[in-house]
Amino acid sequence: MKTLLILRHAKSSWKDTQWDDHDRPLNKRGKHDAPRVGQWIQQRQLQPDLIISSTAKRAVKTAIRVARECGCQDVIQQRESLYLAPPDACLDELRTLDETVSRVLLVGHNPGLEQLVALLTGQPVPLPTAALAHIQLDVAQWCEVNTRTRGTLIDLWQPRSRA
Repeated sequence: MKTLLILRHAKSSWKDTQWDDHDRPLNKRGKHDAPRVGQWIQQRQLQPDLIISSTAKRAVKTAIRVARECGCQDVIQQRESLYLAPPDACLDELRTLDETVSRVLLVGHNPGLEQLVALLTGQPVPLPTAALAHIQLDVAQWCEVNTRTRGTLIDLWQPRSRA
């Protein structure tokens, strides 16, 4: 069994119209919500062996803030292929993971992440900014993950639904 944590980046800023989409930073709410995700992960002892993040500034900053709170600062890797990635691109990244990785946190964007959760669990769930889906995958190795892989949605954390 492998554990997949899917996290949509925290809320980003649209203040400066000169920012390229890839370079938008977190806004005040995003800076507040991202550490809360890390606290949730820490409380449930779900610290990932690896965090893979889109290279977008808002995703990387989310990953850093989450990692700081759950004690996983040294396991973040960035992947250009995860920027605005569809589910297939996310699955491609998962298939490359070392088998020693039991639990991975994937930080990225919608609509691809919502589609990925629906594909893997059969459950369409909304992933607002800073939402985290905890999925248990019925595979022994990451290389087995594909569009037919089925997992169980264990929990869904959304910042506005939890104090």
